[in-house]
Order: sequence, then structure tokens, then C-alpha cells
Amino acid sequence: TKISWAKPPQDGDESSGDGWKYRGRGLIQLTGKYNYQAFADSIGMNLEDVIGHLETKQGAAEAACFFWKNNKLNSYADVGDIKGMTKVINGGYIGLPEREENYKKALNILGT
Repeated sequence: TKISWAKPPQDGDESSGDGWKYRGRGLIQLTGKYNYQAFADSIGMNLEDVIGHLETKQGAAEAACFFWKNNKLNSYADVGDIKGMTKVINGGYIGLPEREENYKKALNILGT
């Protein structure tokens, strides 16, 4: 199942504190109650426990893999579509030039 980062917010109003509670965590900043719940469901964890789990190395890596798989990022990575990947991850193109430069540097370091 593809997780869309454009889903209607499931967080409470500002006074609920949900914005802070479900802030970006993990290697690919998982944000929002909806996305936290989807990740929690995928690893068989409850919503409250997944918050702390995302702050561990293992949880941060698992969340990145969850996001990568569910958003089919290999299809972008395989063809070097950094712009498309950036749009999926961020919903826009903020930081695109830096990402493209880092991608080129990584390819050079890896000898490809």
C-alpha cells in the first residue's frame, strides 16, 4: 500500500499537541499521526510505543525502509530521478539542487 504524504491530517487541533507529538522522526522524517499509525501497523506496534521506537537507530532505519518501500522510491532511484524522488519525499522541490549535487558526489565516490 502506498502511503501518500498528502493525506488529510489526522492530528488534532493545535491545542492537542499532536503536531509536536508526531513531528518528524527517523532517517526520512516520518511525520503526522496518520503516517505514524501506518508505520506502527506495519511493524505490529501500537501508536504510543512507535514514538519512542522512531528515536532509536533501529526504528529510524525501519521507518526509512517503510517509507521507501511504500512509496516505491526504487523506481526513481533506479533511473536517477532525484527530482521525482524529492517530490515524493517532500511534496515539493526544496533543497533539490543540493540533493542533485549530493547524488552526483555519491555516484563518484561509489565509482559508478
